[in-house]
Amino acid sequence: MRVVVGQGSCGVATGARKTAAEFEKLIKERNLDIPVTVTGCVGTCYLEPIVDVYEDNGDMTRYVKVQPDKATKIVEEHLAGGKPVEEQTISAEDEEFVAKQQRVVLRNCGVINPEDIEDYLAVDGYKAIEKVLKSMTPEEVIEEIKISGLRGRGGAGFPTWFKWNAALQNNGSEKYLVCNADEGDPGAFMDRSVLEGDPHSLLEGMIIGGYAMKATEGVIYCRAEYPLAIKRLEIAMEQAREKGFLGKNIFGSGYDFDIRIKAGAGAFVCGEETALIASLEGERGMPRLKPPFPAAKGYWQQPTDINNVETLANVPWIIYNGGAAFAEFGTEKSAGTKVFALAGKIKKGGLVEVPMGMTLREVLYGIGGGIKNDREFKAVQMGGPSGGCIPASLIDTPVTYEDINKTGAIVGSGGMIVMDEDTCMVDMARYFLNFTRDESCGKCNYCRIGTKRMLEILERITEGKGEDGDIEKLEELAVKIKEGSLCGLGQTAPNPVLTTIRYFRNEYEDHIYNKKCTAHSCKALIRFDITDACKGCTLCARNCPVDAISGNVKEVHVIDQDKCIKCGKCMDHCKFNAIEKN
Repeated sequence: MRVVVGQGSCGVATGARKTAAEFEKLIKERNLDIPVTVTGCVGTCYLEPIVDVYEDNGDMTRYVKVQPDKATKIVEEHLAGGKPVEEQTISAEDEEFVAKQQRVVLRNCGVINPEDIEDYLAVDGYKAIEKVLKSMTPEEVIEEIKISGLRGRGGAGFPTWFKWNAALQNNGSEKYLVCNADEGDPGAFMDRSVLEGDPHSLLEGMIIGGYAMKATEGVIYCRAEYPLAIKRLEIAMEQAREKGFLGKNIFGSGYDFDIRIKAGAGAFVCGEETALIASLEGERGMPRLKPPFPAAKGYWQQPTDINNVETLANVPWIIYNGGAAFAEFGTEKSAGTKVFALAGKIKKGGLVEVPMGMTLREVLYGIGGGIKNDREFKAVQMGGPSGGCIPASLIDTPVTYEDINKTGAIVGSGGMIVMDEDTCMVDMARYFLNFTRDESCGKCNYCRIGTKRMLEILERITEGKGEDGDIEKLEELAVKIKEGSLCGLGQTAPNPVLTTIRYFRNEYEDHIYNKKCTAHSCKALIRFDITDACKGCTLCARNCPVDAISGNVKEVHVIDQDKCIKCGKCMDHCKFNAIEKN
């Protein structure tokens, strides 16, 4: 028997380390010979901390939301007594969260110990690179990736085989394979989960990719805000070197390949490949003109290929099982599976991996459980700041590169931020534009100044100071910014604004012409009023932080609108539903 505690970042944030320590203490006190080990996130982040108890015969019992105070009963009744604590185990409904998925990238996350290479070897780890080095040429590897239909999972969806082949065809004194682990989209945490839960799959994918393009060095560009991911990568790399899977003469094939980590400072623009290369070279992360493309002249002007974590983590599975097996998932043009991060107003927030082509409805409701508090679904933001809002009317859109692009959004790296009826779409556009304005490197005038001007207009609109013609100005600026920007950040920055205008133009018009926020979200455009249902209990007045409410006991109270800061505490404390938000 063994106890496995999920300790990805989501588990750690909810107290998993304390839970693990409590199990270790209780097991030691009872003289039980049961190890407590670690694993990554299985994807059900909303159920953390998660504790799995494995029997000697392989059977597993999963406990959810296990804070330290729940450990005693599990140890006494299950570990010592042999009887699972049913009321703390995962429900059948929540088990479907994982059961309905098709896991390729996440196949080992939440299952193996990411800090022990033996666990990875036990699930056929490093068998793919052994197959490659003993029986395949670089051209044959690239052909297998071509057959799979694998496209870049970092945003653009560019065919992976094409980039590898371009790097192979270009000559250089050195060649480099760079892994972009600079996951910068708000609400996206797919790559982090792989790095924390299955780092060896990335390393193996990089070794295979390096062989295919005849590179001798790999670099993982990982944001410094991912300390746990970097720690587990370093452990994995050291273990791989000890086994002879990294470094000189891998598997006795004569092929040399090693990997190092570069911690980035968290600049969103460094997700763009030429800006990333500039950062690697010690320069400020700013995009460069293309061509030449990195496959010809990239890192230190040598042939360089850049793929993100999810793309490379697919590679070992594809090579081991065959490209045709991967192509069986998804659609003809969007093959394979895709990992999505569900965040926002969703009941079951976490990571899901599904075949491309599944509809948004199936992802959000069939797996994600629907909207929190059973509110009305309004929209989902896909592709982060570079993407766009897809409205409820398009919820049956298949999740493919082509179909999502038609909506004005993009698949991107896989973030899905779900919004309900209480979300103001104008304010949502303002939020994302504020992010891209802050993250602009400043190289292009249109991006540096244009996003600033668009943001100023959006701020005026949400403050009730919108003017006739503002919508048209936003559209005009958006077109010029897209046309005049050098890199993808500027070219896609207007997308959230354009899609919200396209699908929610009425909300913009309400803000501008009626000075009203229909979602009751923009503070400058809402007010709280006390109705005749007030019983004069004084609870609202006593809890108002600015003394804006007055009235006698057992009489209807009044809110001074000049003093009111619209915090909503009066409504939260009213027991008679006598306060309205207008």
